[in-house]
Amino acid sequence: MEEEKEEKGQKGHIHVLDDGTVIQHAHHEHHAHGHQHSHTQTKAVLNRMARLIGHLESIKHMIEDGRDCSEVLVQLSAVDSAIKGVSRIILKDHLEHCIVDAVRDNDQQALEQLNRAIDRFIK
Repeated sequence: MEEEKEEKGQKGHIHVLDDGTVIQHAHHEHHAHGHQHSHTQTKAVLNRMARLIGHLESIKHMIEDGRDCSEVLVQLSAVDSAIKGVSRIILKDHLEHCIVDAVRDNDQQALEQLNRAIDRFIK
């Protein structure tokens, strides 16, 4: 099942996978390209993101409670590492699916967007 939506110059899709996972993403008009998005790790990424959000909330409470700065820094380091892990999963999934499709379809715009994303990612 797929639903189209448009908001403020953006086109978006909602995909519902067989396992019930909901994928929602928006394309800015300059972002539209010719291949379909296909992701196998969405559920794992969403689960990790939920844990990250919970971890950040607990760090916020640590700060509100006046916990030792070194303890807060250790927890922030753990979150930083977890974010990098999620980023690696998303990048690998993107390469294995979207970019493979883009190469097959000769979608130069998708390849250029990947290059820009990598430049930002490794800054």
